Amino acid sequence: MALVPYVENPLPALSKLHNSSAQFRFADRDLRLAQDWKSLGVAAVVWDAAVVMCMYLEMGTLELKGKGVIELGAGTGLVGIVAALMGAKVTITDREPALDFLSANVKANLAPDSQGSAVVSELSWGQDLDRYPAGGFDLVLGADIVYLEDTFVPLLQTLEHLCSDTTVVLLACKIRYKRDTDFLSMLRRQFRVEEVYYETQRDIHVYKAWKVSPREDL
Repeated sequence: MALVPYVENPLPALSKLHNSSAQFRFADRDLRLAQDWKSLGVAAVVWDAAVVMCMYLEMGTLELKGKGVIELGAGTGLVGIVAALMGAKVTITDREPALDFLSANVKANLAPDSQGSAVVSELSWGQDLDRYPAGGFDLVLGADIVYLEDTFVPLLQTLEHLCSDTTVVLLACKIRYKRDTDFLSMLRRQFRVEEVYYETQRDIHVYKAWKVSPREDL
């Protein structure tokens, strides 16, 4: 969600974030995502959580074909692009400064006859939520969007607005700090949450959440 220009980091493990593009193969397609760390920072690089989220979607645990999906804090757009290639109708969102970059990646990786399956839209968490239908999505996706404590309350407000009683939320997270687990505790006040996948090499957790019905909350 944050757009923070970062300085060059000498650590080899982070060097891939400074490449101008990243390549993947998902949904039987070769994908090339532009990256622009210097200009847009964290919003313009492909993080491991996005890769693991795509891996999880490819496992087929959830049916995507024909489903209404929204991705929050999409960054490069990898997750939303893969969901669209798998048959979902996807709204791919981020804050306004990232939209041109995000739109270019979507256009470059979705064939002209499939681009109607994905639209790029501005969404700052907790703001102007009435632009999006309340409870209007089957699936809400978020990859590595849990890292700034100041965003936790507006993120929860956004999830509460977007989800119906049948909406599934998938969050792919690296648990770095206590505040990350604090967010999961906050989420559990309004949603049932379970870990559905853990990718050991990248140390990424995938959590599934859905609203607690009033009867369950008794």
